[in-house]
Amino acid sequence: MEYKNIFERLTSGEPVNMLDEDYGKAIAHMSECNKICYRINATEPDMTAIRQLENQLFNGNLDETTYIMPPLHIDFACQMQIGKQVFINHSLTCMAAGGIIIDDGVMIGPNVKVVTDNHDFQNRMVLRCKPVHICRNAWIGVGAIILPGVTIGENAIVAAGAVVTKDVPENTIVAGSPAKVVKQI
Repeated sequence: MEYKNIFERLTSGEPVNMLDEDYGKAIAHMSECNKICYRINATEPDMTAIRQLENQLFNGNLDETTYIMPPLHIDFACQMQIGKQVFINHSLTCMAAGGIIIDDGVMIGPNVKVVTDNHDFQNRMVLRCKPVHICRNAWIGVGAIILPGVTIGENAIVAAGAVVTKDVPENTIVAGSPAKVVKQI
């Protein structure tokens, strides 16, 4: 049997007990992310200083054409990939244990939440994660919530306040709670 590290296990959707010794590595990473997010959020509006901290959060992998406005909270930055020419407005919350991919050209409004993890209904100490993928040129409106396992299709628009529980087809607009297709673009 091939060994998977804790992050591979989380991304694959394998049930992970938070009491497992291996989960301690995830907690250590989450603690580092929390510290960096705190520093980002406490920094005066100096885009150079903020940019350096955000690049530290994403291990030097944040493209120079991508902008993330503080404040923000990201628990597992190592589980995220963010493309080029992405704009993320303030108050983003990412529960990224299961993996989040944000493709090129995505726009994300203020107060958006992206969640990849959930707890087992029988044993709440067990995490069950599913990745989220926000495809090229999608637009996520203010206050939207994207739940585990969802793919937002290319050029799709998620309306303000929508709760997205299922995949969104490309070139569509979804709205509501739960989000439903309201228009083809």
